[in-house]
Amino acid sequence: MSPANQQALDAVAGLLACPECALGLEAHDRVLRCGHGHSFDIAKQGYVSLLTGASTKMTGDTAAMLDARAAFQGGGHFAPIAAAITDAVGPGGQSPGTERASDTVLEVGAGTGYYLAGALDAAPATRGIALDVAKPAARRCARAHERAASVLADAWRGLPLREHSVRAVLSVFAPRNPAEVARVLTEDGQFVVATPTDRHLAELVGPLGMVTVDPDKDRRLDTAMSGHFDAVDRVLVEYSMKLGTVDVANVVGMGPSAHHAAAAHPGLAALPEVTEVTASVLISTYRPN
Repeated sequence: MSPANQQALDAVAGLLACPECALGLEAHDRVLRCGHGHSFDIAKQGYVSLLTGASTKMTGDTAAMLDARAAFQGGGHFAPIAAAITDAVGPGGQSPGTERASDTVLEVGAGTGYYLAGALDAAPATRGIALDVAKPAARRCARAHERAASVLADAWRGLPLREHSVRAVLSVFAPRNPAEVARVLTEDGQFVVATPTDRHLAELVGPLGMVTVDPDKDRRLDTAMSGHFDAVDRVLVEYSMKLGTVDVANVVGMGPSAHHAAAAHPGLAALPEVTEVTASVLISTYRPN
C-alpha cells in the first residue's frame, strides 16, 4: 500500500461509518476501527473492505471489463462526458455546518475511478471516495487519484458513510440508491447522475447485438428520485466518435454487453476500419428536497 492510499483513507475516515453498528470510523495505522471495536483492515492494494455479512448479490464488473473500460477511457473518447460531470460537480470549497460536513465527493459504482479523478483534478481542495462492490474495481480505484480513498461496499445494503458527510455524489452509468444518497449528502449537496440516451452507441447495437437503452429511462429515473430529490439541471452531451476496431471491442467489453461479448465479437470483422459512433449521455443534477 502506498503512502498516498493511507493518506487518502485517513483523510476521509471520519466520514465513514461502521457497516456493523453505524458508528464513525477512525484510522489506526492500516486498520479502520469504530468505538465498538469493529475493525476493517486496509488491503495491501490500498482499499478498505466494508462488506459484511452474507455474500452480496451484486456481481459488479470483472477485471476484464475494467481493463476494457480503462483502455477506452484512456483514449479520451468519453472526455466530453467527464468534463460535463466535472462542471456539474463544481470546484467545491469547504462546506459550512457541522464538523463532519466536508468538501468530499463520493462516486458510487466508481469502476475505474475515471470520473471521480476528473472532478478531483478540477478541485484541488476536494477529497474523494470511490465506492464499488467489485474487488477488481476497488483495487483499480485505489490507483485512480492521490486524493481518492477506495472503499469496497454494496450500496444497496446502505452506504457506509455518516449522515450529511459529502457535498456531492456521482452515479455514472451505475445503479442508484436515492434514499441512501439523500442521507449522506449535505443539505445543499448535489447528486449528479449520468445516464445514456437511446441514441448512445446506437450504430453498434444492431451489428454487435449490444444491450439497448430503455427509451423510458429518464422518466423512470425522475420517478425514483422524486421522493428524495428535485431535478435542478440537465445537460445533454452528444457527439460523434470515430472508433477503430480495438475501440469498438473495448466499448462492447466494458459495459452490460460484455456478458454477450462472445456472440458479439464475430460482428467486429464486418465493421469498417473506423466506425462513426454516437455518444449521447444525459447529465442530471439533483438536490435533496
